[in-house]
Amino acid sequence: MTETDATASAAGAPANASPSLRRPVERPAPLRHLVFDAIVEMIISRELKPGQHLSEADLAQTLGVSRQPIREALQQLQTEGWVNLRPGQGAFVHAPTRKETDYLLAARVALEAESAREAAQARTDRDIAKLWALWHHGTEVAATGDREAMVAANADLHAYIMSIGGNPVLAELGRVVDRRVRWHYTPIAVARGGQSWEEHSELIHAIAEGDADKAAAIMREHTGRTRSIAYDERER
Repeated sequence: MTETDATASAAGAPANASPSLRRPVERPAPLRHLVFDAIVEMIISRELKPGQHLSEADLAQTLGVSRQPIREALQQLQTEGWVNLRPGQGAFVHAPTRKETDYLLAARVALEAESAREAAQARTDRDIAKLWALWHHGTEVAATGDREAMVAANADLHAYIMSIGGNPVLAELGRVVDRRVRWHYTPIAVARGGQSWEEHSELIHAIAEGDADKAAAIMREHTGRTRSIAYDERER
């Protein structure tokens, strides 16, 4: 066996495999990606508040890493709109504008309404049981007033509805907007509280009945109400 063949075999590819058939070996995620994810979650939860100055040293100490992956993550965070880097001043958590909030939640209304329609058409008894389990958990969390837990419970229910239809394109788009929706939803989670879960109950009933039009209409009204409340909060 030649040195090339041995290398190919060690990588898990046949010795005579063409380059197009070979697959790179799996590697751990770069540290900057893990740091990026950690900082995003801190921003979403409002542990890092809009407009707050970000100290590289403080973030490095909090996350237990050196300052280099923090710098790399901050560059990516700026590219994706989570952070603003100001020359001579440093990094600051981005403060979403009213238009940004409205544009995002408008897109969410369209995505979620279609997800509810498809869920009503594809649901199984197991799906409905799972939705009610998520609903019961959500109502319990809403009663505690724990904002972070409320945001997570709401996201879990909506994500599961999105998954029922089995539409991979819709699911991917949903994942793209999920983090930002949680970011914008966090300030109003308590205000939506129990009312949101009453609306979820109506939605689950429509999905269980297989009424696609009704499910889409309820979801559109539900997400539209969240959009309106978020808009009102920005006006204050």
